[in-house]
Amino acid sequence: MSDITDFDALRRALAENAEQPEGPARNARAERLLAEAERLDVPLAVIEALGHQLKVYNYSSEKDKMFVPFARLLRMWDERPEDFDEYEAHSLHWVFKWMSAGMLDQPHIPLASVEKWLGEMEHRYRLAGYSERAVRSAEFSVAAHVGDLARAERAYAAWLAADRDRMADCHACELHAQGTWQVRCGRDDEALRLWRPVLEGEFACAHEPHAVLASSLVPLLRLGRVEEARAHHLRGLRLVRPMESMRGAYADHVEFCALTGNEARGLELLAERPAYFTDTGHPRSRLDFLAVVTLLMDRLTELGLGGQRVPGPAGRTWTARELAGHARAAATELAGRFDARNGTPSVGDRIRARMAARPLVERLPLGVRTVRPAAAPAAPAPPAGQGAGEAAGPQLPALLAEARRLSDTLRPHALQAWAAVARAAQDAELEPRDRAEIADHEAMALGPEGLPLFERAALLYAQAGDPGEALAARARGAYVRALDGEVDAALAAVADLYDEVLALYADERTGVRQTASVVMSRARILMRRVHESAGQGTGAAAVADAEAAVREVLALVEGHGGDDLRLTARAAEARAMLAELAGLCGDAPRAARLFRQAADAYVGAGLPWFAVEYEVQVAALAHQAGDLAGAERALRAALEHGGPYVEPVGRAQLHLQLAEVLGGRDAPGEAAGHALEAAHWADEAGESGTLGAWARQQLGGFLLREGRYAEAAEVLESALADLSAETHGEGAVVQTRWWLGDCLGELGEHRAAAEHRLRAADITRHWPEQQDHATLAHLAAESLGSAGLADEADRAYARAGELWRTLGNTQFLVRSLRARAWLALGGESGTEDARALMAQAVRECETALAAAGPADRDELVEELGGTHRQFAELLARSASEGAEDAAIRAACEAALEQMSRAVAVFGALGAAGLHSRTGAELGAGRLEADLGRPDRAAARARAVLAAYAGAGDADETVRARREEASRMLRETLDDNGDREGEREGEGEERDRGAGPRG
Repeated sequence: MSDITDFDALRRALAENAEQPEGPARNARAERLLAEAERLDVPLAVIEALGHQLKVYNYSSEKDKMFVPFARLLRMWDERPEDFDEYEAHSLHWVFKWMSAGMLDQPHIPLASVEKWLGEMEHRYRLAGYSERAVRSAEFSVAAHVGDLARAERAYAAWLAADRDRMADCHACELHAQGTWQVRCGRDDEALRLWRPVLEGEFACAHEPHAVLASSLVPLLRLGRVEEARAHHLRGLRLVRPMESMRGAYADHVEFCALTGNEARGLELLAERPAYFTDTGHPRSRLDFLAVVTLLMDRLTELGLGGQRVPGPAGRTWTARELAGHARAAATELAGRFDARNGTPSVGDRIRARMAARPLVERLPLGVRTVRPAAAPAAPAPPAGQGAGEAAGPQLPALLAEARRLSDTLRPHALQAWAAVARAAQDAELEPRDRAEIADHEAMALGPEGLPLFERAALLYAQAGDPGEALAARARGAYVRALDGEVDAALAAVADLYDEVLALYADERTGVRQTASVVMSRARILMRRVHESAGQGTGAAAVADAEAAVREVLALVEGHGGDDLRLTARAAEARAMLAELAGLCGDAPRAARLFRQAADAYVGAGLPWFAVEYEVQVAALAHQAGDLAGAERALRAALEHGGPYVEPVGRAQLHLQLAEVLGGRDAPGEAAGHALEAAHWADEAGESGTLGAWARQQLGGFLLREGRYAEAAEVLESALADLSAETHGEGAVVQTRWWLGDCLGELGEHRAAAEHRLRAADITRHWPEQQDHATLAHLAAESLGSAGLADEADRAYARAGELWRTLGNTQFLVRSLRARAWLALGGESGTEDARALMAQAVRECETALAAAGPADRDELVEELGGTHRQFAELLARSASEGAEDAAIRAACEAALEQMSRAVAVFGALGAAGLHSRTGAELGAGRLEADLGRPDRAAARARAVLAAYAGAGDADETVRARREEASRMLRETLDDNGDREGEREGEGEERDRGAGPRG
């Protein structure tokens, strides 16, 4: 049996369905409600149900269904207009615009029918007395669609010139359409100027700024305003995701991904909306979607990923290449149907241009997790003029010369150059020296696995007549053993090498470079021993030995640098070692100074990439010392000096450290930029789930501080997918959910905010310190209350209140009680429970105040005054109009008593409580007036004016209080005058009645 038995029940059902998500389920419910309305045998019920059905069809993927209910409505209007109330009559004329646009979007409807309907719309609007603004807007849409630019310009001008009336689209929608035309005419700047009021929130509606944010993406990219484009993508996608009817706007976001190097994110968007491939109810938006799918798939194919599996129409699997062909064919066929209907190539031209668009940004980091698809590796082509089977001999001398140049000048990627030499020299005849260098550098690249190669290199160096370099190769091998944990064995090995090289150097049988290499290897091994001996009671001796060895390096190389970069680098590294030893000994200032000297030496020698490590050390020491400005300078220098030579994971770490420092210096905007870079480089390094999650978490926090709530929410949700208590710690997970709850609350998504806050609170249950648990429980309660979940909110406030009591935090205990009182007032328990909870809040305040020390007293007094004031407001609100006069008066008297107490309590704070006292005084005055005591109300108003007698007008609160008090005084004086007049009239009647009789 149906639940809908009368018109009111139908209206409730229609309103409830209107709040459901867009889509077929809501449409099906609207169809059932129409059947229910027809059973009521009330014409207006059918009209309202048809109007509702038409609306839900329009805001869905089934737009083609709206013509039938509209035709029925129009026939009912023509036959019996008196059945329509004012609202439904207005709605009928309003949806004429939907019909015009709807016909245009269906290529099977002839253009002549569209034009005929446009004329019908103009005729009916004129009869109804409406402006032609909406008609000219509709005409403009037709002309622009078919490519009749002259007519479109005329209609556009007439549209803007016509008066706005009740039939005009809202400001936001009109500005969107106007800006879209400017984009089509090549005027991106003008479009963005028109859209600014929508983007800034001055104008909004059910589908704006959603559509404007989407439409602005490509114009912003073309203008180079990539930061705004990124922000609009994150903010706008969040708005269109739940709205099935916005396939065209969704397509704009997919296009943005294809044009900014975010192909992986584009694939994620396609996977989220599989129905968009096949929904046919709105051909125009399907055409846009197919065009950007083609664009994205072509881009993947161009990157060498044509064989990658991608989301596509249901029923089979797709590769990027296959889907590109399918989508292009479908888009071309559909555009051809539009052009055949229109008699122009306009739609096809635009779609072909969209499918052929080229990327506007090579890679635009978004801050959300996306793994860039890796291009298929291409087989290395042989050098020009060389067949695949020919020997690499002719290029070997050039490769060898380049590798030596890179090594001698300490350039990055020298090891890669030697690897290329090794590959080219596999079958070549080489001199011992050449083979020694190849083996030496191969050993350096292999680490512990390269120890045998160090020995081979030493033998080859000796065979080539360079005993000093042979000793240096063995010393490098010894250091590698130390790095692998064999410190004692490494020390034993390097001791003999050290003695031998000094003897050679003394006999002038080797040079400073080779000798310095052995002496530096020994110093490095002794530094490893320092780290291993830390905490073992032998640290002091190890430090002394290491420092002596390092100073020996400095003594050997200083003065010998000249053009030999290796010796300059040895000196810089030695200073960094002394800095490290100073830090281990607790001398942070000396450590920072020596690290700075090492970094400066590298930069001065033209080797800035080696300075990065030491700039980071300077930054860490500055941070520890509380010198955030110094830390910032050092990290900026590290990023500058590292340039492209730092590996992606290192760049991510540098950007993240700088972001944290800038955040600490209250520069969240710039901090967000560096956190964004950190997330990008972490993704590039394959560290999305670890370092990338940290970076995204920080980015979300900085965006939140900037008030960019939608962007922050999108980023934090992305971070949350990777954050785990095991990897990142419970604190990071809690903080992320906390921030996300804050964002969602600001966005009005209160139920989701409550979920995140409750889940974060559950994690903190077992923490030793319960402040976070209490705070999160309280915030969750606020979110639940805002979501209309009163019972759940009451339980959460009760949970928070008990935690506040345990923590001894009376202020928030009282606030939780007050919140519960307000919830009770609107619930089933009603006024009695609400009063009891507010009275309990007063008692908690008074008890805490009696025991409070001087430091806490003022805050508790302020809280007590606020509680009395809220108690008064609650009592006043409980005096409903439906109650008897005596009950209303009693409630107002009780409210006045509480408000008067608030005045007295705030008065005890003196000047600090002035604004609170005068606010309560005015509240009491309003209650006096409601109780019919204008004299007392006037006295309270005068008290407020007297309190501000010597104050200026600069303070906004002072001005507001004075204005309200003056208004109250005027109203009470007028009331008194009326009462005096009444009393005089009564007196005259009595005088006449008491006169002498005839």
